[in-house]
Order: sequence, then structure tokens, then C-alpha cells
Amino acid sequence: MISKLPDVGTTIFTVMSSLAMECNAINLGQGFPDFPMSSELTDLVAKAMRDGNNQYVHMNGLALLRERIAEKCAKLYGAKLSADSQITVTPGGTYGIYTALTTILHPGDEVIVFEPAYDSYIPNIVINGAVPVRISLEYPQYSIPWDEVRQKVTGKTKAIIINSPHNPTGAVLSANDIAQLSDITMGTKIMIISDEVYEHLIYDNLQHESILRYPDLLEKSFVCFSFGKTYHCTGWKIGYCVSSAPLMKEFRKVHQFNCFSCNSTVQFALAEYLLNEDAYLSLGKLMEKKRNFLRKLMSNTPFKLIPSHGSYFECYSYAEFSDERDKDLAIRLTRENAVATIPMSSFYKDETDNRVLRFCFAKKEETLERAIQRLVS
Repeated sequence: MISKLPDVGTTIFTVMSSLAMECNAINLGQGFPDFPMSSELTDLVAKAMRDGNNQYVHMNGLALLRERIAEKCAKLYGAKLSADSQITVTPGGTYGIYTALTTILHPGDEVIVFEPAYDSYIPNIVINGAVPVRISLEYPQYSIPWDEVRQKVTGKTKAIIINSPHNPTGAVLSANDIAQLSDITMGTKIMIISDEVYEHLIYDNLQHESILRYPDLLEKSFVCFSFGKTYHCTGWKIGYCVSSAPLMKEFRKVHQFNCFSCNSTVQFALAEYLLNEDAYLSLGKLMEKKRNFLRKLMSNTPFKLIPSHGSYFECYSYAEFSDERDKDLAIRLTRENAVATIPMSSFYKDETDNRVLRFCFAKKEETLERAIQRLVS
């Protein structure tokens, strides 16, 4: 058989998580919390099951959940959305991104991708016969070089993928970034895939510049979100995609044959839980406290901070004390110190190595404290 993804192997997350289990290491690599989620939400799931809500819901998602999502988007971003024609519930944010790309891409199309990039983007492009056009974010701020974007746009450019707050770096796009994006795509047929799964994990009093704030951009965008990141239930794999009605009509043509219907009981529970606005509005402060706690602990190590302003992650440079390749150091720290991280070169197609490791701080304080004690011991 000829592989459709010949250059793709096992993801670095699987590799490092498996190594962490083998070495009984504390896993600060993969982005999942180790603290409990809301008992109110789990009780709502149990209630939905007991109430008999265990069969298929509508292909587009439970109507009440889509209505509550529309209400939330209106309150947060001023977006006037149709729950019927612009919102589709998906089995996770990654699925939403894949489906959006599959909806629009044809062989030979080009998609601009910023690296370091979430690891699904490029395989999603390639499997659809399209061409990833890679642009490196400017290290160490991990900002977008907009002049280079303009140079890389061609007649074949079908889409630009943006991600804010950014995984893996925690960088956050500004209003000026959105203005630059708007200027580049204005008057063109270029579409936007906006990965906003960390929308509520944003810090330092910054504002999340969601595409939903910009009606002209939303007309040509697919905006992907995740309940898993918001409610500490990444294993549920449930999210949603928002777009203009014409684009969402095409999205659903792909969706119906790939998923058809997402977990019903969870959707009933989420529809009810969304009424608790504090559950997502308070998330930023909670996670910012964890980020700051990690910073305090890491100040006792030789690692140099590269500030994060969002997401589950913060990056640290080790260039001042080691010449090791980042993958080698990550493996060594897992084996010798029993702490697993993620090497940043894994987020570049050409494995650009700036000697940086990514740490996940979405953990209990005692977990973070034990991990950093192991690093300094």
C-alpha cells in the first residue's frame, strides 16, 4: 500500500507520554490536567443518562446546546450567530480543523501554516492533496512576520491557519495581527482556519481576539473551539465549529459522513452547564495562577523563561547551559530526572532546534512542585 502520509510517524506526544510511563515520570509534556473537573458537570452527564438521553442527537449537534453556544458568543464577542446554520458540534477541536480543511482543499491548493505548529495541521493539509507553506514565527516572541506572509501568498493560496492562544508557545495574537490578516485577505478568496481551543486560557489582562469579533473575517473563516480545554475534560473530545452559513453548509456535508452525531449525554449536560458563566469566565485567572507558580519554581533552575500569555503551556530555553538537541535533553530529563517535557523542534517540519522545551502547567501545584524538585535535585 502507498501511504497517504509517508513522512508521518508516531506523534511526539505519544512518544514522550509512553516514555514517561516507562520511567514513572511526572508528565509535563502532553496538555491534559491532572486535577478533577467540575462535579456539577459530571453530575449533569449522569442525570442526562438517567433521563434517557442516550440516543443520537441531531447531526449538527443538540439544538439547545447550539443555542447556548450562540448566546455565549454574542455575550463574549458580539457575534450574531444562527444556531441553526452557523454552529456545528464536533468530536473535539482537532476534528473541526480537519473537517474544515477537508471541506475547502483541492489537490495543489496552498495553505499558510505558522511554525512551531500544532502537529495535526500539516498532515491534515497533505492528506487532502494540498501543499503546506511553512512560515516560522519570529523567535523568541513567536510573533507572525506579516511581511513574509505577504510574500508567500500566491494565486494558489486557499487558506491561512491561525492559532491564538497559541499551542505550543502560549503566544497571543493582538488586534494589530488581526488587522494585518484582514488586510492580506481582503478582496481575495483566501479562507481562514482559526484554532481557538484555548479561548478562555488567556492571561495578563489580554483580550482574546477571536475571529468572531470580526464579521467580515468570519464570512470566510472556520473557527474551532474545545469544551475539553475549557472544562478540564480533554478525554471527552467534544467541541464546535463556527462559520458563515454558506461555508457551514459545505462543512456539514463532510461532517455527516465522518461523524454524523457526537456524544449525546455530554451535549445535554453541556447545554445546562453553559448557563454557569463563571465556570469559563474564571478559568483564565485559575490557570494564570498555575503558570505563575511554575515560573516561581522554574526560577530555581537554569532554564530561561520565554513568557506565555495563554494556553496550558510555557516554553523555557536551555541554550545558556547545554548544547544538546532538544529531543535528546527531553529524553534524558525523562530518564534521569523522571520529568517529561516536549521538545519544541517537534513542532517544526524541518525540526528547527532553538534549544527550547515546552512545559504544561495545567497540573496540581503539588505535581508542579514535585516535578521541579526533581529537575533541581
